[in-house]
Amino acid sequence: MQDLLDPLKNPVTYAIPFFVLTLLIELAALKWLDHEDDPHTGRPPTGYLGKDTRASLGMGAISLVFTLAFKVGSFLVYSLVFVHLAPFHLSTDAWWYWPLVIVAVDLGFYGSHRFVHRVNVGWAAHQAHHSSEYMNFGTALRQKWNPWFEFFFWLPLPFLGFSPWTIYVAFGFNLIFQFFVHTETIGKLPRPVELVFNTPSHHRVHHGSDPEYLDKNYAGMLIVWDRMFGTFQPELHRPTYGLTKKVETYNLLKLQYGDYAQISRNVRNAGSWRDRLGYLFGPPGWEPEAPAASPGALSPAGAD
Repeated sequence: MQDLLDPLKNPVTYAIPFFVLTLLIELAALKWLDHEDDPHTGRPPTGYLGKDTRASLGMGAISLVFTLAFKVGSFLVYSLVFVHLAPFHLSTDAWWYWPLVIVAVDLGFYGSHRFVHRVNVGWAAHQAHHSSEYMNFGTALRQKWNPWFEFFFWLPLPFLGFSPWTIYVAFGFNLIFQFFVHTETIGKLPRPVELVFNTPSHHRVHHGSDPEYLDKNYAGMLIVWDRMFGTFQPELHRPTYGLTKKVETYNLLKLQYGDYAQISRNVRNAGSWRDRLGYLFGPPGWEPEAPAASPGALSPAGAD
């Protein structure tokens, strides 16, 4: 636990200066080279907006507290599973161990990411990351405060013999990788790279609210999962970023918990347990079916 909480043993700590540097470089490039933010053009916004970026940075800073709580709680459970339930322990000194745990964590991330997009209670947590209408390195730091669902998708890993502390190190590298795919300044990369890895082009699609882009490209590091499981979509045109319903606030609490409040109201006012479960575990935007009209109501009065 001491090693887990030591920031000097977290790869993300060493990446922070590079995050700041690349953000500043992107900001300068967009300020001097990008001229597509004229509101009279009718095109979606590009570059940076001060209050939007401040909201993203605020979310990222506060998310560190929730991430720490998640690490402590999940590490205790993973350690119990690893020590008492795992039928074998993989050697962390083996040459194949680190590539394997990185791939395993990435597959778990794909499953978790797909879950939070397709299940309403998960989307209520994750939608905050998608609420920006801008795609830049600042948006990469617009993190959710409720990472709890990831716990279930990584739970099999300690049972399969992966040492718990290595799961967090692997995910640290995963987060570092994902930071650099949040940009419009990089076009498509060479085809072999686009075939295997998540790239800025692939991730721009994921942040698009256009109908053809919704619920696509859940990848963390490897786009092969999307190709394998039928959720891949190539970038056909510049996406319209943000949610399908416009967010009219930069209030961090509303951005993070507004959807939870709506779910709570819906569950409280629901007329049946089926509807309550639908509001929790149905897809985002789920609504109960309207009652079918009686046959007599379909015919005009006095009709033969």
